[in-house]
Amino acid sequence: MKLCVLGSGSQGNSIVVSSGETTLMVDIGFTCKQIVSRMASSGLDPEDVSAVLFTHDHSDHFKGVKTFHKKYPDASLFANGNTADSIASQTGVEDWTIFETAEEFQIGDFSVSPFSISHDAADPVGYFLHDGANSLFIGTDMGVVTFPVKDAFLRADIAILESNHDPELLMMSDRAYSLKQRISGRSGHLANRDAANLFRETNPANLKALFLAHLSSECNRPHLAMEEMLEAIREHNREDINLHVLEQDVPSMIFEF
Repeated sequence: MKLCVLGSGSQGNSIVVSSGETTLMVDIGFTCKQIVSRMASSGLDPEDVSAVLFTHDHSDHFKGVKTFHKKYPDASLFANGNTADSIASQTGVEDWTIFETAEEFQIGDFSVSPFSISHDAADPVGYFLHDGANSLFIGTDMGVVTFPVKDAFLRADIAILESNHDPELLMMSDRAYSLKQRISGRSGHLANRDAANLFRETNPANLKALFLAHLSSECNRPHLAMEEMLEAIREHNREDINLHVLEQDVPSMIFEF
């Protein structure tokens, strides 16, 4: 499995994962021009993308879909019905392959298992992907850890997990109180401690790489997210896990597993 995160945060999100034969993209939260540019800088070709999976209907996850779909129509668009309907109403894109949340399906080499998450969107999901050799958990934009989240994380070899904010920085920020309540609420975003506690409670036996995602530029710091998770990892003597913090403005390197 090869993995490249083109960017992660409130200004845009997109992930590219490949088995070598099948390449998937999860979310198109940048303009098509930015997606193509970021892929090119990482040595990736958008023509290789077989399908795009969408997590939910917020613009930082679908911003570039209309132009991308026009330029690369062979990349099928996958979402559950409510998410597809909402994105279609905002973009005019109607060409969707609909799946049922919690029902596994196949795209090329990948088995895809979408699971429900708690977020203020139409019908948001995370994904558990398996290419026959490695499994990947993708879970961001969720206010609380639910059983489906915990179950998928527990089985992962590689995980992309939200570590959005530090509660003190959030409350000290200039954001409106209503927004602070939304972010910290059950349909908002995971705090650093929430992400660390998920690891504490599960300690996935096969986990070898963990990527902290969707960090708030205003209400978090990479070292705070890293330190919180490192503490949990050390409690379980799991220094074997490669821990990374994902960035908003530049793609990650290409990781091979």
